[in-house]
Amino acid sequence: MSKFRSGVLYGQELMDLYADAKQNGYALPGVNAVGTSTVNAILEAAAKVESPVIVQLSFGGGHFYAGKSLKNDTLQASAAGCISAAMHVHAVAEMYGVPVVLHTDHCSLENIHWIDHLLDYQEGYYAKHGKPLFSSHMLDLSEETIEENIEICEKYLARMNKIEIGLEIELGITGGEEDGVDNSDVDVSKLYTHPSEVYYAYEKLSKISPNFSIAAAFGNVHGVYKPGNVKLSVEILENSQRHVEEQLGAQGTKPVSFVFHGGSGSSPEDIARSIEYGVIKMNLDTDMQWAFNCGVRDYYAEYADYVAEQIGNPDGDDVPNKKYYDPRKVLRAGEERFVERLEVSFADLNCIGRNK
Repeated sequence: MSKFRSGVLYGQELMDLYADAKQNGYALPGVNAVGTSTVNAILEAAAKVESPVIVQLSFGGGHFYAGKSLKNDTLQASAAGCISAAMHVHAVAEMYGVPVVLHTDHCSLENIHWIDHLLDYQEGYYAKHGKPLFSSHMLDLSEETIEENIEICEKYLARMNKIEIGLEIELGITGGEEDGVDNSDVDVSKLYTHPSEVYYAYEKLSKISPNFSIAAAFGNVHGVYKPGNVKLSVEILENSQRHVEEQLGAQGTKPVSFVFHGGSGSSPEDIARSIEYGVIKMNLDTDMQWAFNCGVRDYYAEYADYVAEQIGNPDGDDVPNKKYYDPRKVLRAGEERFVERLEVSFADLNCIGRNK
């Protein structure tokens, strides 16, 4: 019997899933998608390992999903692409037999209209269907003061809570560059969150809803770097979790659901320790992009003599090559490598067979 139902989880189901992850020592991969090929590959991998998964979209990924030629001056195309992707996931997730968390990635104050569009749509959708399209959204207001950050997050969490959507927030900045946001030159001190900041956010938000998670910075950096170039301080998560427990008088309960950003290339030891301290979600993007690229690259290398011309290959000058340059063959090669790599991350996160 499955622990969680197939399809998109929301509201209490989302909180139950994260509570189960903390109780049983695993985290979910939060995998960025940019089209149906990557969405389907995420669901395929989750079905293979019999575990829940998080499908997430950035504002850039949403724009690509809708079409890069579309006008996006108020991020309306980003929102439309995310809505389209969500509809796709809702349509096929049950067929894969997979519990899915549908999530949107980093949203700065500059891009807040993207979330506004999504919430506007979902309020109408919820009134009609009794459920939201997305499980949760992320607001990354780490460039603002912590007071401004949390004040804005409070307002959005109150709005989201009415339609059973969870919120992910960011405290401190994830370094590196992702989706056009470049934090590679940020002050190093901002890459590390203080436990008092975690409690400040927890205290404020928990008065509105328990359905939130915190991406606390502990030296995380987007992208992949040579070993030794990224200095993670996982003990920040431990100290923050313990501090919140002490303030609540609830030792050993792990009240905070932490999120691990910028995890590509992290050691298995750091991943395991972060889960021990309450991480329930680890974002994956850079490594997955590379895996998809490798699948496509190797396909073209293997069939180079069959995709150079429409007609004519080593089997004969008059032999057509349609079955080799069919985009479905190329994309499937990328999907297969993507699935293989994602299975590794499921294992690293101790997330195998978690829906049994």
